[in-house]
Amino acid sequence: MARITFIQHDGTENTVDAEPGMTVMEAAVKNSIPGIAAECGGACACATCHVYVDKAWREATGQPEQMEEDMLDFAFDIRPESRLSCQIRVTEALDGLKVRIPEKQF
Repeated sequence: MARITFIQHDGTENTVDAEPGMTVMEAAVKNSIPGIAAECGGACACATCHVYVDKAWREATGQPEQMEEDMLDFAFDIRPESRLSCQIRVTEALDGLKVRIPEKQF
């Protein structure tokens, strides 16, 4: 089990438990985290699960693949730490992961 903290634009934090193998987006949806719309259900086709990965966790979450980078072009306020949470697979190594949710998804 990995604990993931979602930080809203206003600083509100929600920490949830995520099972290894699920995605960060799935953990957000399962726990009704505000700001993660996940309109495409995790198919990397909408950018409504955009998050900012805390600097300390960028190496552990890996680099986005080309398809994710292409989809991020449609997200709001892209930054170097931008990721689609549907593309981050939960492992025990991500226990303690912190991600920030943008002010809006697009």
